[in-house]
Amino acid sequence: MTIQSMPSICRPCISLFHFISFNSHYPLIPAISPPTRRALSFSALISTAISTLPSSSFAAPSKSAAPNFFDLPDSAGVKALELRIGSGETPLHGDQTIFFIRSIHVKVVVHYYGRLAAKQGWRFDTTYDHKDENGEPLPFTFVLGSGKVIAGMEAAVKSMKVGGIRRVIIPPSQGYQNTSQEPIPPNYFDRQRLFTTIFNPTRLANGEGSSLGTLIFDIELLQIRHLTNKLASPGS
Repeated sequence: MTIQSMPSICRPCISLFHFISFNSHYPLIPAISPPTRRALSFSALISTAISTLPSSSFAAPSKSAAPNFFDLPDSAGVKALELRIGSGETPLHGDQTIFFIRSIHVKVVVHYYGRLAAKQGWRFDTTYDHKDENGEPLPFTFVLGSGKVIAGMEAAVKSMKVGGIRRVIIPPSQGYQNTSQEPIPPNYFDRQRLFTTIFNPTRLANGEGSSLGTLIFDIELLQIRHLTNKLASPGS
């Protein structure tokens, strides 16, 4: 079962919060109903996500998963919730060397939904909107340790197992630091809207920097590809 094929659920009756769906089959975590321009509390965002998760649906963690968000080790503040624990292998962090002899680069293949907390949970990009020549959803592929993707996504993926689905809340410091970092929405309007919001100087000056760049990603790890390169040993 993939992210896209998960069943729909009944929406709870909540006055301040509502589910925003990826499509009719995939609701994400709730967002604050507009209008609001106040900075979102990071802890409040997590509490809201947990409190409104349905108890028996696709969004409920499996029995073997953690019951709530947890801090990813060495992630500088990325929070994660296991929606499904995978059964495959776990990636190694790219560009690790063993006795200066071999460098192991890991390429990962994922599907994702990306949302921006500062825009009431606006979905700015999803791999299901990217199609190949046959009209099939095109996964996102990148090399861990390459520095081309946002740090929060790398931190989320490198400890996942193939087949797993993880929801992560990424603080601004581990999100987009410039407009060249991936994943980047292919549509010019969406890309412009994303970066105009994150790097808005007026709102940053108003003290909203702690929430403007807060990202919410649901990530499914589909595949791991190992690329190895032999290196010369010391003194050779």
